[in-house]
Parts: sequence; structure tokens; C-alpha cells
Amino acid sequence: MGASSAKWPDPPTNLKTSDLPKLAFRFVLVIGFVNLFADLTYEGARSVAGPFLGSLGASATVVGFVAGFGELMGYGLRSITGYIADKTHRYWIVIFAGYFVNMFAVPALALAGNWPMAAVLLVAERTGRAIRKPAVEAMLSQAGKSIGQGWVFGLNEALDQTGATVGPLIVALVLYRHGGYRHGFAVLFISAVLCLGTLAIARILYPHSDELEERTARPLQARGFSNRYWLYLAGAALVAAGFADFALIGFHFQHTGVVPQSVIPVFYAAAMGTGAVSSLIFGRLWDHVGRPVLLAAFLLPVAFAPLVFLGGFGVALAGMILWGIGMGAQDSLLKAVLADLIPSQRRATGFGLFDTGFGVAWFAGSAAMGWLYDRSIPAVIVFSVVLQLAALPFLYRAAASLRRRDGDERLQGL
Repeated sequence: MGASSAKWPDPPTNLKTSDLPKLAFRFVLVIGFVNLFADLTYEGARSVAGPFLGSLGASATVVGFVAGFGELMGYGLRSITGYIADKTHRYWIVIFAGYFVNMFAVPALALAGNWPMAAVLLVAERTGRAIRKPAVEAMLSQAGKSIGQGWVFGLNEALDQTGATVGPLIVALVLYRHGGYRHGFAVLFISAVLCLGTLAIARILYPHSDELEERTARPLQARGFSNRYWLYLAGAALVAAGFADFALIGFHFQHTGVVPQSVIPVFYAAAMGTGAVSSLIFGRLWDHVGRPVLLAAFLLPVAFAPLVFLGGFGVALAGMILWGIGMGAQDSLLKAVLADLIPSQRRATGFGLFDTGFGVAWFAGSAAMGWLYDRSIPAVIVFSVVLQLAALPFLYRAAASLRRRDGDERLQGL
């Protein structure tokens, strides 16, 4: 996308409409590999963020606050960066800036000598993600118009989660061989460079991603967002508030000794691998079945909290599998549905505003669960389960409204 006018340009004469699905798929694939290397980098670091902070003297309250505040920055700034991307149309500049901060904050953790410094870098990593995420999601939603939003966001998330699976395994191997967190952070510098290199290739191949979307003769001009957009945001916020960050889960594993230190990243990798598979399945099913998939995808993860916080080694692993399903659904299915709720002219703004609400709720929930953990683990479990269950009616109602209004065949079921 270049510095075009506010209106969508006409499709280029040398690009046939029949070629759009193929080109859109290739674009999603390239961006997916960018995100694979990105997730390999920062999810590798996040797999040991809680234990690392704990090793530097941080308490559970501090870990919960840092994790929540990082997500607050990582989501909260997106309403601003999304608006800037839509207003300036400098999507690629915004994206490059975000990936640069996102990537290089991770290997810098190897130099952190105390938990406040480590906390600043962890928040910086989330901030970089906030800068680039709305513009990337807007580009992906353009490709989704020709090949299906569920497939686009499901495939992208599957590649994301593939990197998120490999990254923690690499860190686990480094811990096993060297026993130090700093070695693991330093190794992730390699994947950070690969991410930025692949992003440069994507920019060269697809300088104007808006050409991948079929245009109507008179695109709709929307001044605001619909009621069902806000209803959907309310449901997503409840999911976010009730979903424990892995920093707190990892801290729990280390604190109780339920999972050995070198195996904690493996548990995280198992969850990410599950998320990769589930995101593909949920995305594909959304394009063909519709809202029942939405309900199932967010009902299954509700049980993760009691399994993770009360179970032994095997039960905790089962809880992490459910946690991974929830993560896969959040970054694929949530965004696929959202893409149909946002006016085409305000995509980056709509994604950014949604992410801000999600991040504020994540911060509040993470801080609350960290505080509760220091006092009562059962209270953490009740808090998590109740909020996730409360989200289901909001999500289901918003999807039902979308189905009735659009009459889209893919939402009618098979």
C-alpha cells in the first residue's frame, strides 16, 4: 500500500480478477513467514519471561503487572498506530518501524542486569508489535476478500504459531546445554534478522497490497463502527481479562516445581503447536460453518485454569494444550470475524481500536490475577473461568447479527 488517496484505486489493468486469489494467497504466505520468524523470536523469549523475571527477584505481583502492562502497551497503542496508518497511508513505513522495535528488544534482554531493566525491554517488545500489527492486519484482510477471511487469518496464525512453537524449543535446548536465560535471548538475534530480511522481500514483491482486493464501483463510506462491533469488542475484552498470561503460568511452574525449569519452554511450545493446528481448523470452519465454531473455540479453553494451576505435570500439560487452543482462536478466529465488521476504508483503525480494548482488558485481568495469585490460587481459577464464560453470549450474539445482516453463504452453514 502506498501513499494513495483516501479512496480505493481502480485495480491495475495488468492484473486480472482471476489472478487475485493466487496472488492473495502468495502474499499471505510471505507475510506468514515474516510472522513465523517474528514469533520464533519473541515467543521464544516470552516462554521464559516469567521465570527470568523471577530469577532477577521479581514477585508474582510484579510478573503479573509487567505481563499485563506489556499487553496494555502492545494492544493499547494500536488504536493510535492504526489511525496513523489509515490517515497517512504509509503502511509499510509503520510496519517496518514496528518490526524493528519488536525484534531487537528480545536479544537485548541478554544484557538486562535487573528485573526493572528486563521489564522495560519486555514492554518495548510488545510496543513494537503494537506499532505494526493494525497495518499488517489491514493488509491481510484485503487478501481475505478473495480467498476467505477465516482461511487468511487461520493460515497466518498457523505460521505464527509454528514460529511460536520452534522458538521456545530452541530456548529450551539452550537452557539444557548452557543453563542460562541470557544465552537463549542472544541466540534469538538470528531469527530477528531473518524476520526483517523476509519483510524486506515482502515489501519488494508487494508494494501495493490493496491491488489484491476486488473493488466495488462505489465503496461504502462509514463514519463510525456498528453496534455489533462494540458488542463483539465487549465479548473479546472479557476473554482477554480472563486469560492468564504465560508469564504468570511459567512463574507458577517454577515456583511450585511442578514443571522443571528446562521443560517450561517445552510446555509453551506444546501450547503454541496446538494453537497452530487449531487456528487452521477454526479459520477454515468459520468460512464454511459460521458462528457455532466461534462458540466452540472459546468454550474449550475455559477449563485451562484449573488444570494448569492445580494439576501435576501431566494435568498441567493438558491445561496448556487448552490454553494453546485459546491463543490460536484469539489471533485467528477473532480477527477473521472482526474483518467482516469493519468498513473497508477504516480497517487499520478498526483493528487498532479493537486491539486497544482487548489490551486494556488483558492488562486489568493480568494484574488482577497476579495480585490474586499471591493470596489465593483458587481465586485466580474462579476469576479466569467466570470471565471467559461471560464472554460467550457477547461473541455469539455479535456473530448472529453479522449472519442475519450479510446473508453471506459461508455464515449460513453447510
